[in-house]
Amino acid sequence: MNVIEMTRELGKAIQQDERYIKFMKAVEDNDTDTEVQNAVGKFNQKRSELSMEMRLPDKNADKITELDREIHELYDEIMAMPKMKAFYEAKGEFDALMKSVNYILQMASNGEDPATCDATPPASCSGSCATCGGCG
Repeated sequence: MNVIEMTRELGKAIQQDERYIKFMKAVEDNDTDTEVQNAVGKFNQKRSELSMEMRLPDKNADKITELDREIHELYDEIMAMPKMKAFYEAKGEFDALMKSVNYILQMASNGEDPATCDATPPASCSGSCATCGGCG
């Protein structure tokens, strides 16, 4: 089996992981929930209105302040929705899995033993070695 075939097998394993399944369910739940979608639509509409207002040569400060307040209220409303909370929890768990997978691959490509290297990147690791001072 070559590296590409093994990567495809890794992709299949990721798709069978409970964190991936939970995340995909949360995505679907949000995508099919009318209340969530309506709130997100209102949020995006208000952001668009704010963007348009900000581009006007004669900006209306009161209107900008009001739109900003409405955007923050809509955001808080969306983030308080149970399905959105579940989505962000599942997303966090899946993102952590992918960070571990990527970190192991990164360490292996730097010569570390993939069977024994740590699966958890250091807290200060951004994932980019361009600005890294070295792993502790």
